[in-house]
Amino acid sequence: MSDGFQSIFRPDLFDAQVMIVTGGGTGIGRCIAHELAALGAHVILAARRQEPLDAVAAEIAEAGGKASTHVMNIRHEDDVADGIKAILETHGRIDALVNNAGGQFASPAALIRPKGWRAVVDTNLNGTWFVTQSVFNQWMKRNGGCVVNIVAEMWNGFPGMAHTGAARAGVVNLTKTLSTEWGQFGVRVNAVAPGTILSSGLSNYPPPVQKAAATIARKHPTARFGTESEVSAAVAFLLSPAAAFITGE
Repeated sequence: MSDGFQSIFRPDLFDAQVMIVTGGGTGIGRCIAHELAALGAHVILAARRQEPLDAVAAEIAEAGGKASTHVMNIRHEDDVADGIKAILETHGRIDALVNNAGGQFASPAALIRPKGWRAVVDTNLNGTWFVTQSVFNQWMKRNGGCVVNIVAEMWNGFPGMAHTGAARAGVVNLTKTLSTEWGQFGVRVNAVAPGTILSSGLSNYPPPVQKAAATIARKHPTARFGTESEVSAAVAFLLSPAAAFITGE
């Protein structure tokens, strides 16, 4: 058996809780799922493709954790609503939601075609909204809970990725809005904006983009890339009782 994910938090922090991680089959989402499972949560891995979800679920089980999978296209609101309903029928609760699923491609703004623009906005903004609203309406409005949105470091613009910069900025505003509207229901909503992270997702970009990312990483005060586990630790903190007074951040 694997030694499991080595989290800095106590092992039973999320014992008996059910947590959804969208995009949990690869990259940062996979790492978040491993950390939450190592802390006692039953993690629901959600994404469009079954194969990577099965692989991560098997990894978590080998490490002694609990994970289930659910194929869901977050761009389609009906698919999302049905998926959340099915998860509740099976597991009876949803304590936390991590909106990690997303995707983009590098392109000068002038060359982004309408289809590409819509695909990125549909996934990164609309998909996040559909899942969050459905989880709230079907469970958290009556029972409370926590939401963490994975966004991006785009406060100075996002040259080369205007589509995802715009979409992620929308999610940041949504995070602030929902934290205000839903606080009365015991729901906290926060966001984590990873910087330049050494993730498996980086390999999906062409060599010039990877080279540019390495240059940016060297200019960071730490002179290195961030790691997936540093992102997952931030997520775990925001989901934990230690962050009970933090929302809209």
